[in-house]
Amino acid sequence: MRGSGLRKSAYTQGKESELAMEMTKRPRRLRYGETLRKMVRETRIDKSSLVYPMFVMEGENVKEEIPSLEGQYRYSVDQCLYKAEELLKAGVDKVILFGIPDHKDEVGSGAYDENGIVQKGFRALCSHFPEMYLIGDVCMCEYTSHGHCGILKEKEVDNDTTLDYLARIALSQVEAGADMVAPSDMMDGRVGAIRRKLDENGHETTPIMSYAVKYASAFYGPFRDAAGSAPAFGDRKSYQMDFHNRREGVKEALLDVEEGADIIMVKPAMAFGDVIRDVREAVNVPIASYSVSGEYAMIKAAAKMGWIDEERIMCEAAVSAFRAGSDIYLTYYAQELAGCIDRGIIG
Repeated sequence: MRGSGLRKSAYTQGKESELAMEMTKRPRRLRYGETLRKMVRETRIDKSSLVYPMFVMEGENVKEEIPSLEGQYRYSVDQCLYKAEELLKAGVDKVILFGIPDHKDEVGSGAYDENGIVQKGFRALCSHFPEMYLIGDVCMCEYTSHGHCGILKEKEVDNDTTLDYLARIALSQVEAGADMVAPSDMMDGRVGAIRRKLDENGHETTPIMSYAVKYASAFYGPFRDAAGSAPAFGDRKSYQMDFHNRREGVKEALLDVEEGADIIMVKPAMAFGDVIRDVREAVNVPIASYSVSGEYAMIKAAAKMGWIDEERIMCEAAVSAFRAGSDIYLTYYAQELAGCIDRGIIG
């Protein structure tokens, strides 16, 4: 048996030697050494692609931690300036603002009030940090007493009536200093309505980043806590998309591009890489994806338990969105990702 084993070993070695001579294609060659791995990297991330979501609220000297989003805060306008300065020092120069009003009503009037909370936030940021690029989330859910994203007709959101309100919100944000508007309501035709309203008022160069492919997702839970925007009744499945559907996402994206959207967003990011790729291949405008509150909260919670490496998971999740086809990434981890780019962990 021993002799047979020796003969087999020699035979195996001979075959391995032949195989080594024949094997000219070795993918591992390009994985030896950090410098080489970075040189041949297929997906690259730049700090200019990062957008930080910020919550602004009424009051003074308020920095209120959001229980379900550890490390994230609601800021009064004076305090949001300190956060903006911190972001700029890290190299993150883009924010999207969400307003938390003191008063809500049936028609969400605080959303288009020239003295509304988000308008105050835009004016303050414009005044103190003109180099920061400001994006306005155009929706009504944070401002309506019923928590839905439009005007109600009995117990249903009236799509066509809502369009004029959304256009007014967008215009009020731009007039307060927003550089870009991002409608997130998912009403049919809202991009066209907003484009017309902006153009009629001399804002032809203001781009629209449409939440074109926004799913009715359980990943939004912590955001609704942060913004106080949970529906008072029912759900949003009649206007946000069914997460079973891929082709519908492409349909929504193409319609919004036709209406004048300059950037198309897919939301959420983590579980929808296939949809990001589908949309990337279907349209010729930049693609944004939003790593939403539930994604952030899950990573935070698992890291707190010691089950995962928070930094590595955060980076991997971000790279997955860019690998799928994103050009722009909205994330609560924007500042931390900028640090990882500086340290060469990703990029």
